[in-house]
Amino acid sequence: MQVELRYGRGMLPVRLPEGLEVTVVRKPPMPALADPAGVFRRALGPLAAQARGKASACILVCDLTRPVPNGLLLRPMIEALLAAGIDRARITVLVATGLHRPNLGAELEEVIGDPWVLQTVRVENHDARDDAAHVEVGVTKSGTRVLLDRRFVEAGVRVVTGLVEPHFMAGWSGGRKVIAPGVAHRETITTLHSARFMAHPLADNCVLDGNPLHRDQLEIAAMVKPVLAANAVIDEQRRVSFVNFGEVIESHAEAVRFVEQYVRVPLPHAFHTVVASAAGHPLDRTYYQTVKGMVAPLAILEPGGTLVVASECAEGMGSREYVAAQKRLIALGPEGFAGSIEPKRYADIDEWQTQMQLKPLRKGELLLYTTGLRGEDRALTGVRLAESVEQAVLDSVHRSGDRRVAVIPEGPYVVPFVGTAVAPPR
Repeated sequence: MQVELRYGRGMLPVRLPEGLEVTVVRKPPMPALADPAGVFRRALGPLAAQARGKASACILVCDLTRPVPNGLLLRPMIEALLAAGIDRARITVLVATGLHRPNLGAELEEVIGDPWVLQTVRVENHDARDDAAHVEVGVTKSGTRVLLDRRFVEAGVRVVTGLVEPHFMAGWSGGRKVIAPGVAHRETITTLHSARFMAHPLADNCVLDGNPLHRDQLEIAAMVKPVLAANAVIDEQRRVSFVNFGEVIESHAEAVRFVEQYVRVPLPHAFHTVVASAAGHPLDRTYYQTVKGMVAPLAILEPGGTLVVASECAEGMGSREYVAAQKRLIALGPEGFAGSIEPKRYADIDEWQTQMQLKPLRKGELLLYTTGLRGEDRALTGVRLAESVEQAVLDSVHRSGDRRVAVIPEGPYVVPFVGTAVAPPR
């Protein structure tokens, strides 16, 4: 049979022999909104109410690593702010980069999704390394010192936008996460991503209750309230399935309740051989983001099994800091690397992604199929490279004698588990 994996801006066909027992793991069919723009415009009442009498506004948007439908969301919100009397020169759309690089030129156009927005208001990138651009707003109960971009903190109206999807550290993306790490200072981000947060067993996909990262993010959002949020959910074809608007915590929780019934897919048993994508563009542009596709399927991988991940990695490994972390992983080995980061109060930039890669490395054999990595970068992955997905699958089946294979075309946008279709406590 043939299955297609999301890969780059297209699909990667994978042809598997008929003799294999292939389970294709997909979300159940999701509704597609017939008029998402109309639904969203009708939900904007709280924005108009909060904008009255205010002199400025700041809207946060995710960077290019997430396919947020900003072309749907931004213009109606900006028009509502203008109608409330806020001068367009005092409206800022701020790209919540965290510690990622800025999005400029064609990338920024893709992020914003509407030329009118770029022509009408200021669109700028957050810079977590710019000390003067941040203001301290408090300290969380866990001791995280919170510094946020002053353009957001000092705005009269504060809005975040985001895609609500599984996140392998924070449980779910969007909402409070767009504030921190989205527009947080380097010190705050490296605290939240230190080993003591990342190694917690509840810092995982689809988990909110007890998740230490989520707990701090809720506290941080409360420090700058009121904050409003536009939340979107998309289906496998990237059509808008859900959109809402409201207070950041409540509206995000509503979006989570909607999406979790689709993305958590129950299966009757684990598999010795699992194939997954890294979700295609824009998530599989770098190996750094590919790690998400390595963590999401782990609940259905048998211990000692083989996980094959396909990711284009068209931009290579990722940041120079991430490359440095991967070099330490190669030099120290997984357990040596884990021991080296455990006592740190502040993580080195991007080493948290290397820490998350330890999860699949400890579970079984990890193979990567990619056409984007070259030279030294291939060795820096810390995993074995597959010449083809098909051959990697056949080799795994031959070694195990188990002909059952799970294939996850949408990668980390689907989180399978062994059990029944009962939503877990959040």
